[in-house]
Amino acid sequence: MIENFDLTMVNWARAQFAMTAMYHWVFVPLTLGITWIIAFYHTIYVKTGSEEWKNLTKFWMKLFGINFAIGVATGIIMEFEFGTNWSNYSWMVGDIFGAPLAIEGIAAFFLEATFFAVMFFGWNRVSKGFHLFSTWMVAVGSNLSAVWILVANGWMQHPVGQAFNPDTARFEMQNFTDVVFNPVAVSKFTHTTSSAMLFAALFIISISSFYLLKGRHVKMAKRSIIVASVFGLLASGFVGFTGDEAAYENARHQPMKLAAFEGLYQGEKNAGLVAFGMVNSKKQVGDDQDAFHFEIRIPGLLTMLANRKFGTFVPGINDLVYGNAEQGIMGAAEKMEKGKVAITQLDAYKKFKKAGDEAAATAALSIFDENKDYLGYGFLTRPEEAAPPVALSFNAFHIMVVLGTVFPLVFLAYLYFSYKDTLLEQKWLLGTGTIMFFLGMVAQQAGWVVAEVGRQPWAIQDLLPVTVARSNLTAGTVQTTFFMFLVLFTILLVAEISIMLKQISLGPKES
Repeated sequence: MIENFDLTMVNWARAQFAMTAMYHWVFVPLTLGITWIIAFYHTIYVKTGSEEWKNLTKFWMKLFGINFAIGVATGIIMEFEFGTNWSNYSWMVGDIFGAPLAIEGIAAFFLEATFFAVMFFGWNRVSKGFHLFSTWMVAVGSNLSAVWILVANGWMQHPVGQAFNPDTARFEMQNFTDVVFNPVAVSKFTHTTSSAMLFAALFIISISSFYLLKGRHVKMAKRSIIVASVFGLLASGFVGFTGDEAAYENARHQPMKLAAFEGLYQGEKNAGLVAFGMVNSKKQVGDDQDAFHFEIRIPGLLTMLANRKFGTFVPGINDLVYGNAEQGIMGAAEKMEKGKVAITQLDAYKKFKKAGDEAAATAALSIFDENKDYLGYGFLTRPEEAAPPVALSFNAFHIMVVLGTVFPLVFLAYLYFSYKDTLLEQKWLLGTGTIMFFLGMVAQQAGWVVAEVGRQPWAIQDLLPVTVARSNLTAGTVQTTFFMFLVLFTILLVAEISIMLKQISLGPKES
């Protein structure tokens, strides 16, 4: 099981899934966030009866519909890839991973799709109250879809509520409640959805700022900006809070990820948080090179972030790879030994069971149970493989944090000048606002790089490395499909941009 696999194929499969996920994530956060803002616009229309608010709502609804349709296509392909490129993964954890995905498809998606049609085509066909209810239910349905996707992803980061069946070599669900309320999944959902609302607010501000610079649809753009800025400012605060909680959960369940995105090689008490720095991309685990070319740290803040208490120890990458007896940290090398024992005893159990030697099978199973928590480490060949790409994780995390600090300042500026009724005079702000959507996209993509690259080399944290989760395909096969999907997704993206730009150029209907 450990040898005779094509690493080139694994790397191409990882690249294909990363490419699919990143294209998919171009569309998803806008879908999740803008539905709530549209529902609020729709509510204002129903309360006021103003045709201007109705036209405003229909305009943003139209842009949402374009984005939603193409996002669904990329999401379906991504789910198919679990079966094509990662069939061992699907076999070993399908009982657990498949359950939330099935619920997402059956419940959330159908809820969303049912009210989607009413929201778009219900104008003057159903009552205003039911039409408004449908718009809010589309928002609820969209985010319910995210719940189940992120429950599945959270389980991959922190596998709970499951047990390994030695007879089938599969992980099986034992407690569905534990899977759903996994603290990693909860923090991931709250952080993702709040950041999506922030991102949607930036989308609205970018387009509205463009209109104001051109002197078009001025009243509509001003109204859109005020509501979006309030939503964005509130979302920014929640993003910061949930981001802190996500980092705390990383410290508890994925300390290697936390160490990687802070570039912390040597653990320390009262560890400082890197406010700004340039990480040494040539640094390798265990060598004597400096981790940074330069850095500015905030003393003690990383310790507070990780442990909620000053004076405590935060483990570094070297501690987690090589161990730290003083701090009671088991290194990857020792975990590898235990993992190899688990693999050996699992094979022995199957052989003895097949031979009818129940006593020997029971003894082998007992030893396996003692070491099964380290099963995944048995497939690693070097302790250093337990560390993710540090430079990429560090840079992605800090790009995300810096941009996340800038966005609320932008929202405050828009609200201030809107209150002063001098927004049209602030050309510098409107020019800045037009690019905010693109910076928001950078922050969104960086966040997922942190989440997924930071947990490498694991498909399931500590239990299943990606080298074992693969399908038995050739590198050439995966390369072919990689470029096929790259062309397809690029065509879809270009199509969306073209349709979006066409609708933006037309603008909302004027009363």
